Amino acid sequence: MLQTRQDALGARFESQRRAFEKEPFPSLDVRKDRLKRLLALTEQHEAEICSAIDSDFSSRSAHETRLAELFVVGAGIKHALAHLRGWMRERRVATSLPFLPGRNRLLPQPVGVVGIVSPWNYPFQLAIAPATAALAAGNRVLIKPSELTPKFSALLERLVGEHFAPDEMSVVVGDAEVGKAFVSVPFDHLLFTGSTAVGRQVAIAAAANLTPVTLELGGKSPAIFDGSCDLDAAVSSVAYSKLLNAGQTCIAPDYLLVPQGQSEMIATKFAAAMARLYPSLRNNPDYTAIVSERHHRRLSDMVAEARESGADVIEINPAGEKLGDTDRKMLPTLIRNAGEDLRLMREEIFGPVLPIIEYANVDDAIEHVNRAERPLALYWFGRDSGNRQRVMQETIAGGVTVNDCMLHLVQERQPFGGVGASGMGAYHGEWGFRTFSKEKPIFLQSKLSAGALLRPPYGKTFERLFRLLKLIT
Repeated sequence: MLQTRQDALGARFESQRRAFEKEPFPSLDVRKDRLKRLLALTEQHEAEICSAIDSDFSSRSAHETRLAELFVVGAGIKHALAHLRGWMRERRVATSLPFLPGRNRLLPQPVGVVGIVSPWNYPFQLAIAPATAALAAGNRVLIKPSELTPKFSALLERLVGEHFAPDEMSVVVGDAEVGKAFVSVPFDHLLFTGSTAVGRQVAIAAAANLTPVTLELGGKSPAIFDGSCDLDAAVSSVAYSKLLNAGQTCIAPDYLLVPQGQSEMIATKFAAAMARLYPSLRNNPDYTAIVSERHHRRLSDMVAEARESGADVIEINPAGEKLGDTDRKMLPTLIRNAGEDLRLMREEIFGPVLPIIEYANVDDAIEHVNRAERPLALYWFGRDSGNRQRVMQETIAGGVTVNDCMLHLVQERQPFGGVGASGMGAYHGEWGFRTFSKEKPIFLQSKLSAGALLRPPYGKTFERLFRLLKLIT
């Protein structure tokens, strides 16, 4: 069975490569047609997509799927449609004086066949958003969705097959072994979204083919409360962002840094804010479950380890319900006084668990962030512009939102991507178009060029021109 799937993968890749060779530079109309079909797929199948993801999670808020996946993807496609003509245009580039009247141009050219490996946490958005950029850039696309969301993956395979020819865009379903085979295909560009550990293996596999990679990974993204912040607004923002998709978001706040002496008071505010968002949990369709029993157990083990170590564990359970036996839902949990050697302080949490850590001053907060690997996101709350500037300049993160959370992700006019252990490369909007294009430099020589005077046989004319060149450069 595995060999059959790998053979099918190879056949689809070769089919797309041959199709690209026949149409290496699709016209604006062709690209727009593909994007419009992608938009139709997004808009016409909302109920099916929400239902499949809900089934895979055992309980996934349809409102969150509509907002964080379908709306975000739809807005990105519309943005690409509106700006594609300008992105495709061959651009003028200034020409250095010695080479005038020659002219420089820069042509964005499709690279060929793009592979996309998408994760389970936002299975639609993180498959289709990069596909939007790849199609806008004129490429063919193969997608490998996660095996942890099998109903959605099967649905995506069917929907893409209904809206696209297999040599335009196609979906390959299968387990982790199929995933390994997928990332070993000699794509012209490969985008992977997932964990840092798996991302390292993807990069190794791609390197064997010299395949360029964009890695969208994760890490421990901090939220910092400055002493000058509007505390109630900050708590409200972090509480919502931490519990969106039950914390299973790569840019969710992973831990919270608060001024010394304030963690107990802030934890009380968080408990109240979380209870307002989710007054009940077990049968609340707004509150999402953990995707699998393995992930649920991992989170539960983290909390248990913290409790056994003597940390202050605060579980938010407004309706006094029993969770986790069959529904995989997990109580929102705050943890104070956690030791740095605990798993939840070393690993990306990826669930509704929020450690609250006190810091002495801005130097201490910056040093805490910089001790760890560079995160995918950083959040800062406050009104003190001096402290804000220091944090912006003295920490490194993939992206930042100030006085809110996660909104840098949905800025189509800004790049989204990680740095260091949280990833490499970027996409969204024009940045995605450029990621999946080869920006080919072109020099157009003029008939009036004097370059021939610098060729052999060398002599006095060469020396005079060479002295002139040195003067004007």
